[in-house]
Amino acid sequence: MSQKLIMLFAVLMMILPLNAQRNRKSGENAVFYPVSRIVDGDTFWIDDGSEKGIKIRLTGIDAPETRNSRNRVKSAFGEESTRYLTGLIAGKRVRLEYDIDTLDRYGRTLAYVYLEDGTFVNASMVRNGYASVMTTPPNVRYAETFVELARKARKRKLGLWKETMLSGNEF
Repeated sequence: MSQKLIMLFAVLMMILPLNAQRNRKSGENAVFYPVSRIVDGDTFWIDDGSEKGIKIRLTGIDAPETRNSRNRVKSAFGEESTRYLTGLIAGKRVRLEYDIDTLDRYGRTLAYVYLEDGTFVNASMVRNGYASVMTTPPNVRYAETFVELARKARKRKLGLWKETMLSGNEF
């Protein structure tokens, strides 16, 4: 009898994480947060009920800078990227999905972001040419997807690519 219980327990331990991962990816029982402020094309704030809220950095992508900061210089396409993200998420609610690391070196929460209608925000930014791929291991879950979307956006001269033919991460 105890051997059967051990086997049942082992099977359950294998199934439960898979089910939890499937639920997390599909958005079942998901928590959606209102977007409270857009910083630039890859960073924004959500209202989680705390006094300050949470600063979110879109994982796996990099948008042009809108202002000079620590190590980055203002880019010619920063405003366009910010406008696109604003149009996509301002006044809406988002769901966060995490990869391995959940914080960057600046303390921002790293997340893959989805709208209530299922739109994958990170992918939309790259697909439409308003961000480039910036894969930082170990957060590589959608790296191949983002690379393919960026290749297609460049080929079709979408978003930022219609203005110039930049290579790599030049913005």
